[in-house]
Amino acid sequence: MTDPLRILRIEITSATAERLDKALARDVPEAAALSRSRLARLIAEGHVRLNGDSVQDAKRKVGAGDVVEIALPAAAEVDTRPEAIPLSVVYEDDALIVVDKPAGMVVHPAPGSPGGTLVNALLHHCGDTLSGIGGERRPGIVHRIDKDTSGLLVVAKTDAAHHGLAAQFEAHSAERRYLAAVHGCPDPSDPRLRGVRGTHWENTEVLRITTELARHRHDRQRQAVVWSGGRHAITRARVLEPFGQPPAAALVECRLETGRTHQIRVHMAHVGHGLIGDPVYGGRRKLSARAVGPEAARAAEQFPRQALHATSLGFRHPLSDAWMAFESPLPDDMAQLITALRHGTT
Repeated sequence: MTDPLRILRIEITSATAERLDKALARDVPEAAALSRSRLARLIAEGHVRLNGDSVQDAKRKVGAGDVVEIALPAAAEVDTRPEAIPLSVVYEDDALIVVDKPAGMVVHPAPGSPGGTLVNALLHHCGDTLSGIGGERRPGIVHRIDKDTSGLLVVAKTDAAHHGLAAQFEAHSAERRYLAAVHGCPDPSDPRLRGVRGTHWENTEVLRITTELARHRHDRQRQAVVWSGGRHAITRARVLEPFGQPPAAALVECRLETGRTHQIRVHMAHVGHGLIGDPVYGGRRKLSARAVGPEAARAAEQFPRQALHATSLGFRHPLSDAWMAFESPLPDDMAQLITALRHGTT
């Protein structure tokens, strides 16, 4: 534990005693890219200290105020192969690269997606300059967006940049704004919405959604709203444009205060306004042809992915401290969907 850049310090947040591995899976920043299985291995291999003492029992009970230090071994040699996949590079310098990811591209390799990922493309584009802190299969990755979500990502090319960017995402000082097409239209006068736990309106324009998120109890590929034992999650949603008479859909701006897995998709479904095209959280809901017109209803029903786009990204450059801000317009498929909804409303 001699290299301070390799030590991750975590303070346990839950007041209820729980297993060390479960507590770390909740409290470790997502930017650290440490799965529960990898955390269990780090504990078993002696890379974890609890309140200054070495601990190798993943079932050890911990509680609020306990301090855990994880000594992260140097990243393993990357076995992911570079692939000459075209990249939409928005900005690049010696420390970082900002890309506009298309829908359908996985961010990093996984058992079901060993190739064709953003990391494969980055390894070809950047060579061996990507930061290794993210681990063997996630070089340079500071944050993620889902495979079928399009939009902006920043990737670290040096360890110093990785630490600087990860700290901003952990502190929620990086700004992320998404555009989503949703079923229904959030309305402060809707009595149903006022009764949804974890929601309140800010200035009657912004719907603030505050919950905890954790893996679904029966489907480990999904996330679910919980009220204890999960990761704190806050989304702010603002209607930009309603569609239909009466409104049956809307273009919504979502700002992330936290960045949990599937956060926007889960939160919008929680308040009854799931994303159009979302096969996991959107259910089988269909737009009314009477409200938006038959062509718009058909376009929404046939939309092949969750209608979600990471449209803006802001952060301080980890080396110069200059504020960096980037914008990405709606991709063609979402732009065409919005056009259909707009024309069906008129």
